[in-house]
Amino acid sequence: MSSPLSFPILLERFFTARLMQQQHVSHHTIASYRDTFCLLLRYAQTCRHKDPSQLTLADLDADFIVAFLDDLQAHRGTSARSRNVRLAAVHSFFRYAALEVPEHSALIERVLAIPAKRYERAPIAYLTRAESEALLAAPDLSTWLGRRDRTLLLVALQTGLRVSELIGLRWQDVTLATGGHVRCQGKGRKQRCTPLRKEAVTALRAWQHEQAQEATASVFRRPAAGSSVGMPSPIS
Repeated sequence: MSSPLSFPILLERFFTARLMQQQHVSHHTIASYRDTFCLLLRYAQTCRHKDPSQLTLADLDADFIVAFLDDLQAHRGTSARSRNVRLAAVHSFFRYAALEVPEHSALIERVLAIPAKRYERAPIAYLTRAESEALLAAPDLSTWLGRRDRTLLLVALQTGLRVSELIGLRWQDVTLATGGHVRCQGKGRKQRCTPLRKEAVTALRAWQHEQAQEATASVFRRPAAGSSVGMPSPIS
């Protein structure tokens, strides 16, 4: 008869087997869940006076999880929205635990019943035309960095891509011919295809002439260490 799974083993398997191997979640999700459990383990060490290796699933009952979430808001200034992100990570772990240690079903059910916290959703903010023009006018076009940043900002304003999507763009994801557009993998591994207006196509073509032509090269790459790309271009 196999011995029951301990909490440390469950947590390790949750990350390695469940998240990485089975669900193939993004590295952003892995990082977010990791941060949640780092905070949870530190809180448990303070309140339960146990090292992470000594914790049991019984130590992490619903009352403890609620107290942990309340502590995040009270002492770390965590918003209700961020609190719900932490709770989602905890729920994900306990849904996995429900399959692995059914003998703790009652405890797990109570944790999974913890509701997300309600909060007021602010209206989505947007830039006015004047603000957009001021933003695009800010980069210094006499420098490599300035030209890169203006092109990036222009694409961001026209497409609404997230920062992670922008910095992940490769030239193979960009079409500058008729029907110019960019393709990327967005949140939830969903493929997105976003059209480009003429101004963005023109800027990207000019920017492409300064870059490596490999299809897999990053569109908005970082300058090489020690390079002088931030210096003004020489006057011809």
